[in-house]
Amino acid sequence: MSLRPAWLTFRRYAAATTGMTLTLFALGVYTAATGSGLACQAQWPLCSDQLIPAMTINPDFIEWFHRVWAMVTGFLIIGVAGWSWIDSLDRRTRIAATLAVAILPVQIAVGAITVTIGGLVPGGYTVSTHAAHLIVALCIFTLLGLTTVWGGDRPASARLLRVALGVAVAGILASAVFSRAVPLLTYSPGGQAAFYIAGLSAHLGLVATLVVATEAKEGAVSGVDASTARTVRRLAASSMGTLVVTLLLGRDLVLYTVAWQRANLVALALALALAASAAWVLRGADATTGRSTPVGGD
Repeated sequence: MSLRPAWLTFRRYAAATTGMTLTLFALGVYTAATGSGLACQAQWPLCSDQLIPAMTINPDFIEWFHRVWAMVTGFLIIGVAGWSWIDSLDRRTRIAATLAVAILPVQIAVGAITVTIGGLVPGGYTVSTHAAHLIVALCIFTLLGLTTVWGGDRPASARLLRVALGVAVAGILASAVFSRAVPLLTYSPGGQAAFYIAGLSAHLGLVATLVVATEAKEGAVSGVDASTARTVRRLAASSMGTLVVTLLLGRDLVLYTVAWQRANLVALALALALAASAAWVLRGADATTGRSTPVGGD
């Protein structure tokens, strides 16, 4: 007899873990943007010689809370991998979940270096450790997204493909509101966190799009022909590549001059145009195959 409640499926657990990781990403950005990562006097895992700092909103607490959230999320990620093997899920799901756990120690080590060795460098974090921390986190997030999409009982469908593209387009549009490339709002610490929540949601939508489009290309998804799936996959992959550029430029990895701002704006516009084109191609294919319900009849 299983002690697990019936509503707690592997896909829901993996999705919740992916959501925790997205939140961790935003917390990390907020922590870095406020300078709180350097508040613990270059100590890890202690914070200003304390295991638990004062529970008030101050730089020490922000950094400590980020570390606690990271620890809980790390255990959840390990749980995803363990569950995938215990339930003998398909090979690709187990591989994605296991790889997420395999590179988790790298992320922990880079994070520790960022606030110790990197934090001792005058002027803040070093670009190299900051970039590595961001890239490894994005890899873990992507692997968890793949695990979530692959690890369910329900097969991929045309509806899932449409929803995934909708999330991608909406996420890119939302990220543009907070992006430093579009001077609508001040690129404050809170705005930076919001930018990454929206951008990573779009990234996750594109990951799901690539998975479903690949299966549709192989004939495993009804309602989507191979030609349409191939086009959608290419457009989504290109959109993902340009979106990742905007995510990298959202951090202080380069001297953000006017030229870099224009490059960022072009990448953001391309990501949106490519994702919207993929949605348009899919919509056109739906209309051609007569998936819309006729008026006044069956």
